[in-house]
Order: sequence, then C-alpha cells, then structure tokens
Amino acid sequence: MSPAELCWRARDQVLRAAWARRQVSRDQDVPAPRGLAKERGFPVVLPARTAGLVPDEARAAVLASADRLINGDWDVLGLHRDDMVAPDWFFDPVTGLRAPADRYAFRINHRSQEQTGDVKQVWEVSRLHHLTLLAAAWFLSRDDIYARRVAEQLRSWWRCNPFLSGVHWTSGIEVGIRLISMAWIRRLLDDWPGVGDLFEHDDRAVTQIRWHQQYLAAFRSRGSSANNHVIAEVAGQLVASCAFPWFAESAKWRRKAARLFERELIANTFPSGVDRELASDYQYFVAELGLVAAVETAAAGHPLSAAACQRLCAVVDSGVAMLDERRRPPRQGDGDEGRALVLDAPGQPGILSLMGLASAVLGRLDWWPAATADVRSSIVGAMPGAAHHVAGRPSKRPSRFADAGMTILRTASDDEPEIWCRCDGGPHGFLSIAAHAHADALAIEVRHGGVDVLADPGTYCYHGEPDWRSYFRSTVAHNTVEIDGRNQSIDGGPFLWVRHANGKESHVADVGDAVEWTAEHDGYLSLRTPARHRRCVRLDRASRGIDIVDEIDGGMHDIRLAFHFGPEVEVELEQHSAALRWPAADVPGAARLDLPSSLNWTLHRGATDCILGWYSEGLGRRVPAFALVGCGRSMPDMPLCTRLQFLSAGNDRTSNNNLLAVSWLASDAMRRSTR
Repeated sequence: MSPAELCWRARDQVLRAAWARRQVSRDQDVPAPRGLAKERGFPVVLPARTAGLVPDEARAAVLASADRLINGDWDVLGLHRDDMVAPDWFFDPVTGLRAPADRYAFRINHRSQEQTGDVKQVWEVSRLHHLTLLAAAWFLSRDDIYARRVAEQLRSWWRCNPFLSGVHWTSGIEVGIRLISMAWIRRLLDDWPGVGDLFEHDDRAVTQIRWHQQYLAAFRSRGSSANNHVIAEVAGQLVASCAFPWFAESAKWRRKAARLFERELIANTFPSGVDRELASDYQYFVAELGLVAAVETAAAGHPLSAAACQRLCAVVDSGVAMLDERRRPPRQGDGDEGRALVLDAPGQPGILSLMGLASAVLGRLDWWPAATADVRSSIVGAMPGAAHHVAGRPSKRPSRFADAGMTILRTASDDEPEIWCRCDGGPHGFLSIAAHAHADALAIEVRHGGVDVLADPGTYCYHGEPDWRSYFRSTVAHNTVEIDGRNQSIDGGPFLWVRHANGKESHVADVGDAVEWTAEHDGYLSLRTPARHRRCVRLDRASRGIDIVDEIDGGMHDIRLAFHFGPEVEVELEQHSAALRWPAADVPGAARLDLPSSLNWTLHRGATDCILGWYSEGLGRRVPAFALVGCGRSMPDMPLCTRLQFLSAGNDRTSNNNLLAVSWLASDAMRRSTR
C-alpha cells in the first residue's frame, strides 16, 4: 500500500471507532432527521403508458416470478429458498448460522464464516432485488398483493437494521446497491395509494435513506480496494441524491458522487472499455451500474459528463464485442452475478438483459447481436432523457483489446458453428491486491457453437471454503502451464495477490484463413532458476483447428500443462491423444486433442482429495468436469505442441495441412524466441 492509502485506512479506523457512539439500536426511537425539506415529493416518475411498452412475454414471466415470491420461493446464488414470505435478514441457509444483527457493524469480521456464515447469501437478500421485482409486478398488474408485500418487507428491513447495527452495514457496496433498489421501488409504486406513507411520510424510511447516504459520504473504498465496489458506492449515492433530494446535503452529495463516478469509472477501465480487474462478470456489473446512474442523473437534469458517457459506451461495446455466437461472455476471473437493478424474472442471462438496457440508453450498434426488450429495458428506457448519443463508437466488432492484453480469435459462424477462442496476454489484475484476478496468465478459453470445450473453471466461492477458493483461482485450474508446482502469481489470502504475473502480447495477426497470437508472462522469473513461459496460438479457419505451442525458457523445470473441459464434454484419453464429444449439447460436436508426447497425461474428473476437474456455472454451484493434466520436465529448445481439431465433414482431407500447420507454428515460435 502507498503511504497515502495507509493514511486513509488509519483515518477510516479512527472514524469507525468514533462512530460507535452513533450506532442505533432497534429499541431506539427514530425521529425525522434535521434539515429535512418540508416538501418531500418524488421528483422523477415514469411517463404514463410506460407499462404498455413491456413485451407480453416479459410481463408474464415477471408476474409468475412474483407469484412464487408471494408464496415464499426465491433462488439466491444457486440456492432455493422457501422462506421469503417473511425472511430473516440475517440467516444463512448454507451454514444454518445467523449473522450478527445487533453488534456494532465495524466490529464484525464479515469474512469470517464462524461469525457470519456465508455472508454473500446473507447480503444478497438484503440488496432487495426481490422487492424491486415485486414492485415491477405491481407496476405491470396493479395487483395490491405485490405492493403490500413490498411495504411489509421494507418496513421489516428498516426496523431490523438501524444505523450501524449488524452485518448489513459492514460493506459500502451493499449500501450502494440497496439505495438503487429503494429508489426504483419508490418509482415503480408511485401510483400506489400507500407509497407516500411507505417512503416520504415515514420518519423511519426517510432516516434510513439519509443513513445510507451518510455512510457512503463518510466511508468509501479507496486505494487498493477501489475496484467495482467504489463504482457501486458512488452509483448508489448518485441515484439516491437525485431520486431523494430531501436533505440539506443532497446537492453536495450529488456533485461529489458525480465527480467520483467519472474518475473511478475511468480508473477502473482501460480506454478500450475492458474492466481493469480482468474479471468478465464485473465488467458487465460496472456497465449496468453506469447505465442506471446515467439514466437517473439525466432524468434529474444533471447528466453525466461527456467523458463518463464515452467511457461507459466503451465498457458496453467491448463487452458486447467479446460475446460468442450464443451471446455468452468470457468467464475470466471472479464473478458473483452482481446486479444493479432487477426488474425481470430470473433465468435470462444477465448479458442479454444488459444489452437490452444498453440499447435503450446508448443505442444499438449495427454489429451488435440482437437483444430482446425486457421489463427493465422497456421501463428504464422510458425515463425522461434516458437516451444518450455518443460519437466515435466502433463501426465494426473489435477482436483485440491491446491495452488489456485480450484477443478474441474466431471463425465466421454463417455455415458452421463458430469457433471462439479468448487469449489472455495482459496484466494480472487491478491495483496492488488484484482482488478478483485468477492466476491464469496465457490461459485460453475455446468454444464451439457456444459450448465450452476448453473451459475457464469459474469462481464457485468467496468465503468459508478456503481450499475450493484457492483451487478455482489457481494456475492448474486454468488452461495454461504451471511451473515447479507454483502458481504464476502468489496469493496472500482469498482476495489478495502479493506478486503478480503480468503478460505481454508480442504478435497478433489476422491473415484471412488464419489468425495468430503470441504472448509471454513474467510470473516465474522469481524462481531459483528463472523461467519464462511463452505461448503461440493459431486458429486455422480453413481446417477449423487450433494449434497451441508452449515454450519454457530458462533451463529444466517440472511442469504441468492443463486442459479443462466444459461439463457437456466427454473425454477419452489414449496415450497422447484425447477424443472429445458433446452429443447432448444444444450444438453437438466432436474434436480430437493431440497432446505433447513428452508429457505424461492423466485424466481427472471431480477429484476432491487433491481438487481437480471441476466447473462452476455460478457462485455457490460446482459440477464435475473432465480435466487433462500433462506432467513432465521442460527441455530447452523443445516446445510443447498441442492441436485441437474440430471434426466435421471434410476434415479428413485437411489432416496433412493440419500437421504442416503444427510444424510451422512450432518453427515460427522458435524463430521468435531467438530474436
């Protein structure tokens, strides 16, 4: 940490200790705050007939989900809950533990499962996304059963969570997202007769909204922690100060949050728009937060700056450009399925909903894949001043994001399933701790028709299961090379990397029938005998094959070369070749993987004694999947050559060309290494 950050952290600790006297207990009276505006209307409401813009299918899905919620059913991070009629805001159904409800917030270690249980499960319900969905159901149906349930649970949350009491005041990102939910609940219920008594005429509600903003004004993520958390914090402050301008500080809070939002959005993203955390899920989360903030500020007459809108467009456009033909994003780095605003039924992939929202706010580019309008895009897009026009956006889909070290190799998908390959040749992560990065330098993801063939493993967990957390972000869990039994980057905890492996692309060329990529990283230069890993990847569009050549410079080392497969892929290993099939996938296929003969290859699936062979679709979920691991010694001037050949009609006649391609790529890699 820098001296400035150490000073800020010391200041925060002093302030947190001093604020202990400001903690409010449940049995205390909650008077209206001082300096409150006499007129507390809600300034920006939805235009008449907005509900009629929502497609019938999306409307029906929301009402069906709302009915499940009324009966108590809701899915939270892969876990089904049936207790949502009157949820316990502190209960973790995974461990059965109950997080602290009355303890001073800054004396709670929310990373300790012994204290809080699985804190992500506890926090997720208190983001109030299920209440924004119920409010949307009322807006679309005018059935008061939904509004009454919203009112019951909001009052319950406010009563159970007074200022600085309990686990829900320990993290600013939770406070920011909750403010966005509150603003949209108020907006969606605007025509409900009880909305004024629920919000502006209720001292507890008004005080809670003020407490949330006071918290964010005093405490924010800084320095090495200023990642997507700070974006959520300032977006929440921006939305709330525009939607609830009831306090003497509202204008000051709004101006400061707007400045911070622009600064932090630009700091958190590369000029290309790729998120600097190099965690795909968080790029889409940041984009969603930005779109919601842009709409709110424009509607309030205080639009974001041109620079902020320009960068927000870049974040969205680069995110769309990286999608495969089935509109699936990369799986790089951590992901926790974070959402800024939920108005639609669960089930639709978040990226499709984001594309609909971005189309309504920023406009859809010609090369974007189609996105169906949903409840959120229809309603948010109807807000006054929602649409933004930003010049200078890419006229063609980009495939390389040089500042992030990310390149997408792909075939045209007109006649045959698309081959999509993400190559990672960039920095390790963002800021000194790189909290959401994985040790995945030079790893690749390969998909065929949107099916994970060579797969990134995902995240699975954040807290409470350290062995699983370590595995899913380790080098051997990714499609790359581990040297001397050590991760490329050195971790110091579940959200801390103390040494980073940084990659660098050295050659990217698209020659029509083929596209080539070469990069290297420095993660093993600290070994007793320093080593450098260089990887060349070549996608031959004509033969529909991918060649991978790995070189280890720097003497002889123990190495493990790993290839991980998606859960739909069946693998049969025979010596140095593997047959791959995915007959039950939406787009069935088959391939052959020819492996380096100098390594001893073993096949794994769902191992737990030494964790290996797992795939996580989302936080809290994991399934067994095949993994191939080749062990051996690196030899100077002896590259490791791998070929992935997708099998289809006509492949046999290209076999000789395939062998020539592997030979050429290996020779070319050797030439590059001697330059």
